[in-house]
Amino acid sequence: MRDARRMRLGAFLYPAGHHVAAWRMPDAPADATTNLGHLAAFARTAERAKFDLLFLADGVAALTANLDALKRTDEWVTGFEPLTLLSALSTVTERIGLVATVSTTFNEPYNLARKFASLDLLSGGRAGWNLVTSTNPLEADNFGDVAGFAHQDRYGRAEEFVDVVLGLWGSWDDDAFLRDKARGLYFDPDRLRALHHRGRHFRVRGPLTVPRSPQGHPVVVQAGSSEAGKELAARTAEVVFTAQRTLEEARAFYADLKGRLARHGRGDDELLVMPGVFPVVGRSEAEAREKFEALQSRLHPDVGLELLARYAGGLDLSGHPLDGPFPELPETEGGKSRQRLIVDLARRENLTIRQVYEGIAGARGHWQLVGTPERIADELEERFVKRGADGFNVMPPTVPGGLDDFVELVLPELRRRGLFRAEYEGRTLRDHLGLARPGPAAPGRDGIGPRDRAAA
Repeated sequence: MRDARRMRLGAFLYPAGHHVAAWRMPDAPADATTNLGHLAAFARTAERAKFDLLFLADGVAALTANLDALKRTDEWVTGFEPLTLLSALSTVTERIGLVATVSTTFNEPYNLARKFASLDLLSGGRAGWNLVTSTNPLEADNFGDVAGFAHQDRYGRAEEFVDVVLGLWGSWDDDAFLRDKARGLYFDPDRLRALHHRGRHFRVRGPLTVPRSPQGHPVVVQAGSSEAGKELAARTAEVVFTAQRTLEEARAFYADLKGRLARHGRGDDELLVMPGVFPVVGRSEAEAREKFEALQSRLHPDVGLELLARYAGGLDLSGHPLDGPFPELPETEGGKSRQRLIVDLARRENLTIRQVYEGIAGARGHWQLVGTPERIADELEERFVKRGADGFNVMPPTVPGGLDDFVELVLPELRRRGLFRAEYEGRTLRDHLGLARPGPAAPGRDGIGPRDRAAA
């Protein structure tokens, strides 16, 4: 019996494409990271294809640790600040969701809440915040005398951070702004509440200066798959982006995360699991393999080692033979879930260092598929139906070609099987994802007090 659910699909925007050598392909604009016309074309293509959302990753440091390697890749600079870019893209799109990554480590809750609420309002209720914690020490160097956070300390800050943001997004009732010219009443003070938050990391009075959007407030997304990350997601997230390469791993993660929801008074449909997938599509297996090999052939070993070091917790593997066995790695304070994934991959498939970096050069540890539209649709359907995912964050290997291939070849096959929409059924990101519209009240907070009202 066919699954009654519909797949949710995100379009994960890397300007030239997700393969680390994509910028060297003939159809990639040389200035893809800062070419607004190119980025707008990606957004419009994804919207025409009825994707649920467009997703931007981000970091707040140029990757300067190994310039000999990084001079050969476009990854050392991420381009536009994501909220600025999504604000621009909101003016050339009407329906697709707009999700940006912003870390809790080097930001303050009030500023973040205000910026995302602004994007949500100006886009008509299409914003989402991908909550991450920072692990790159180069980022700390850009924010003064900031000590590196231990893994649990980063998540302790993140736990309180998201509570403050959600509270600020609950500052106003939907009908708080009367704008009644006849009576001279712009808003109703009884429909306003201050947060009065006092915690370990933050003291935030509130209220927020931005009204609620048509979807209530931005969708909360999370990308961590560590134990602390999964607990935070089970309590606060509405979408989780994750990386699992096998069906067994995907089903285990899905069951684990969904199984935590009841402890927080949440139902299974309140959290969507959307793993990343890197699809190289060809009209034949040979064509798909040829496209993939064209990318792999442009991968310089220095770039592969730098990429591997980054995803293996910052460890330098250049002293080991490329075609020798993958070494044992000590645990670091870097991204633990991705490091574990890479080590498990190397052990499971008995890979050399070169084979490991070649294996992650496109998908960065995510699920990689190379094949025909029918084969890729088969794989996506199996993982979806067998409860390994509620949908997927699609990582085109090249842009524009890789996105066009997925839209023109794979989506028609998914639609033929009744797995993906033909048209949007609503206007907000929550509409697309089937998520309930949240109420405005910040749980457990009283209305704005007389002292605050007088000072407002």
